Amino acid sequence: MQKPQEILLAEPRGFCAGVDRAIEIVERALQKFGRPIYVRHEIVHNTYVVNDLKAKGAIFIEELSDVPPGATLIFSAHGVSKAVQEEAKARGFHIFDATCPLVTKVHVEVAKLAQEGYEFIMIGHKGHPEVEGTMGQLDHGIHLVEDVEDVARVQPGQTEKLAVVTQTTLSVDDAAEISAAVRARFPNVREPKQQDICYATQNRQDAVKVLSPQVDVVIVVGSPTSSNSNRLRELAAKLGTTAYMVDSADELKGEWFHGLARVGLTAGASAPEILVQQVIDRIKALGAVSVRTMAGIDETIKFPLPKGLKIDAATGLELSERTPETGPSAH
Repeated sequence: MQKPQEILLAEPRGFCAGVDRAIEIVERALQKFGRPIYVRHEIVHNTYVVNDLKAKGAIFIEELSDVPPGATLIFSAHGVSKAVQEEAKARGFHIFDATCPLVTKVHVEVAKLAQEGYEFIMIGHKGHPEVEGTMGQLDHGIHLVEDVEDVARVQPGQTEKLAVVTQTTLSVDDAAEISAAVRARFPNVREPKQQDICYATQNRQDAVKVLSPQVDVVIVVGSPTSSNSNRLRELAAKLGTTAYMVDSADELKGEWFHGLARVGLTAGASAPEILVQQVIDRIKALGAVSVRTMAGIDETIKFPLPKGLKIDAATGLELSERTPETGPSAH
C-alpha cells in the first residue's frame, strides 16, 4: 500500500491580520489589567486559541448579564450589533473592541447608506455572529439572503435605494453567483466599491484553487464553527479533490491517506501555525518524507491596536510583545 510521500503547503494559510490583532488585544488586556478579562463570544472561531486564552484568564460569555459591573469586556473579531454596544456601555464595562477592521468597514458603510435612505440585502449565513453584528447595525431595512433561491423571495420595502453587503468570510464564487442574482432582480442595486469579502478569505481560497489539482487529498486545519475554514474544504471538494477539515492532528485518520502520494495542507484564517505543524508531524509519521510550500501571495497587512493597549512608555508598563503570525515580521 502506497504511503503519502509529499505534503504541499498552501500559501497563504492560517492567521490573518484581523485574527492576529484580536488575539493580541485579549493577551495585552490580560497583561495590563490582570485576569479575568471577559470576551463576548469566542474571540475567533478556533478551539485551540480559545482554550489557550481561557488558560491565561479570559472568560468567554454570550450574555452581558454574565459580566460583573466594572469588568473589562472585549468584543470578538466578528463584531457586535448596536444593541450589544449600547447595553455594554450602559452596564459600565471597560470595553475594547476587537472587531476586525474589515468588518467595521462594512458596519460604517451600512450606517452611512442607511442615513441616505438605503435598504440592504445582506449575503451571509444566518446565525453567524458577523451577520448578526452587521444586520444589528440597523433596527430595520436589512434583509438576509443565504443563496440564490432566497434572492427570488426577498421583499425589500422599496427598491429605489437598495444596496448589497456581504459577510467577509464567504465563498468568493458563491457570493458572486448570489450577487449576480441580486443584480438580475434589482438592476439598480448599489454594490460596494471594493468587495466586502476580505483579502484573507480571497487569498486562501485562491491558494486552494492552485493547490487542489496538484494533490490527491486536501486537509484543512480549522474548527467546525469557522466559516472561512469550511469554505476552503468545500472549495477543494468542488474542484474534485477529496477534502477533510480537522480541528487538530488527533482527528486525522490513517485511511484517508492510503494509496495517495501527495497531500495538500492549508489552514483557515483563525487556525494557528502550531496546529499546521502538528498535522505535518502526524502525516510524516504516516510516511510523508518531504514538505514543500507553494509559491503564493506574501501578506504584509497589519492592523493597529486600539488606544489603551499600546505599550505606554510613560507608565513604564512592560508588555511582552507577542510575535504575530502575519505581517512583515512574521516570517
